[in-house]
Amino acid sequence: MCVSVLYILRLYFALRLLEEARESTRQSFPPISLHSNPSMAPKSDSAEAIVLNFVNEQNRPLNSQNAADSLQKFNLKKTAVQKALDSLADTGRISFKEYGKQKIYIARQDQFQIPNSEELTQMKEANAKLQKHLDEHKKAISQVEEEIRTLQSNLTLEQMREKEVMLRKEVKELEDKLEVLRRGVTLVSPEDRKAIEQIYSEKLSQWRKRKRMFKDIWDAITENSPKDLKEFKEELGIEYDEDVGVNLQSFSDMLPQNRKRPRGY
Repeated sequence: MCVSVLYILRLYFALRLLEEARESTRQSFPPISLHSNPSMAPKSDSAEAIVLNFVNEQNRPLNSQNAADSLQKFNLKKTAVQKALDSLADTGRISFKEYGKQKIYIARQDQFQIPNSEELTQMKEANAKLQKHLDEHKKAISQVEEEIRTLQSNLTLEQMREKEVMLRKEVKELEDKLEVLRRGVTLVSPEDRKAIEQIYSEKLSQWRKRKRMFKDIWDAITENSPKDLKEFKEELGIEYDEDVGVNLQSFSDMLPQNRKRPRGY
């Protein structure tokens, strides 16, 4: 529960910082106003109005495909966008330039309030301050997000209690086993131990026998072979014990000393 409260608080402050940065940006850079002629303005819900608003907002060279792709959210097809662009260009509400068969459209620049050099300097200074302010907010948000990730990776109180119960159970089981060993109780009878060792020894003998059989066959096959033996082995999909990290002798060493076979057998 404590972790959840801290998580919510940190997330709240992170969102507050982000909102403050956005508000500072809005206050420092109000939208650029446009000089409009009410008699020339199309209806706000018409295709021409939507396209005109888009061209003015973008204020960059556009072709009909650019505009159509961006205005799909308004359910405007390319033919309707092309018709609106041509109508706006013909009535002088936007500018255009022909390059071969293609027309490039752009907002009329005389409708924008162009800032003078002093205003541009002030805007640059304000932009620098905002950028610094934004970087500080990004750093603060990054720190909060890191703390949130750390908190999320920690166990909750309920999970800690469950872990404690599980660990106590494991400790009890280990203590019980240790107590049995301390009392000297025989966990495996001599008869069972001898039978298991006998079976284990027989399996090792079969292993050795099969290794020898394979070696004899392999030597006979490859004795006069012009192929590279390593490549031939890989081609046939053959793997030695060593290729898979297995060693016969290490298994032999697990047998009691009096049941071990000499090396090489």
